[in-house]
Amino acid sequence: MKKILLGLALFFGTIQIQAQENNLQLKGTVVDTVAQYVYLQKFHNKMFTTIDSVKVKDGSFSFKTKVKTPELYGLSVNTADSPLYVFLEKGPITVKLSPKKYYTNSVVEGSAAQDLFETYKKSKDVEISKFITANPKSIVSAYVLYRNWSYRLTPEQITQNIALLDKSLQNITYVKELKDLAIVLDGLAVGKKAPDFTANDTEGKPVHFSENLKGYTLVDFWASWCGPCRRENPNIVAAYKEFHDKGFNIIAVSLDKKKENWIKGIQDDKLTWTHVSDLLFWNSAVAKLYGVRAIPANYLVDSKGTIIAKNLHGEELQSTLKSLLDKKVSNN
Repeated sequence: MKKILLGLALFFGTIQIQAQENNLQLKGTVVDTVAQYVYLQKFHNKMFTTIDSVKVKDGSFSFKTKVKTPELYGLSVNTADSPLYVFLEKGPITVKLSPKKYYTNSVVEGSAAQDLFETYKKSKDVEISKFITANPKSIVSAYVLYRNWSYRLTPEQITQNIALLDKSLQNITYVKELKDLAIVLDGLAVGKKAPDFTANDTEGKPVHFSENLKGYTLVDFWASWCGPCRRENPNIVAAYKEFHDKGFNIIAVSLDKKKENWIKGIQDDKLTWTHVSDLLFWNSAVAKLYGVRAIPANYLVDSKGTIIAKNLHGEELQSTLKSLLDKKVSNN
């Protein structure tokens, strides 16, 4: 009998985790704004797409949209801005929605996943493996591994952490993409060939990566909207000025969405090298090809297209180039 009861408990636990389509029981109030609409947005690949909207009446709103739960969604009063990240579940959920300070004053009640997510965000020195082990059935564990940790981990570490997740989470989108990412990153190890690609430059002309390899080439992933990228750009400019004549080149791949912002960023930061972009934000084909989940990111390759270093920033970029190019000169 104990075995039967245990089996039933595991069965129902799994059913509760699997995403199912349900009519939302989501209502709330809007504060600190005179906005007339609240927008419900679906999260995918670090981007939000609006799937429904409701009019605010007397400061209140209510959604009954049929969506998959549990899942991460966004709530906002302006689709041009980042929304409130909210994990929606089956059952009544209430939200006090305040757009001030990037929605940090908003309050969500009725979602256990949201409570865990808020706890995670407030925690310091989180060890992802321990977090997953403590919460193996929560979609939050899968999400933070996908969103906050995938770019920090090796392919082996990604696979090890996926194995800690409950079986009921193994086929959700986050985990499927993590499994694919581990395969991609395994093929991008130092010593392996950098993937070839073709992308358009600022004038719409195709640039073929393999046809532009000479000396040492940095494949640099950035975007004009990326603060850390813009702060890193002076270091790259300095390295380019010092080593370009000695055989150092750059192909910059932008994850911008708007061409005018991309061009302005190039001009403002005085980035005088080759630039390409498909202007698809996180849907960038080249970024996916190189397993890029956070920017700035880069790969340093030699004239044969072999990866010799990854994610060189600040002084490390210049010291690596100096060592490589000095060795090249001495060998000549």
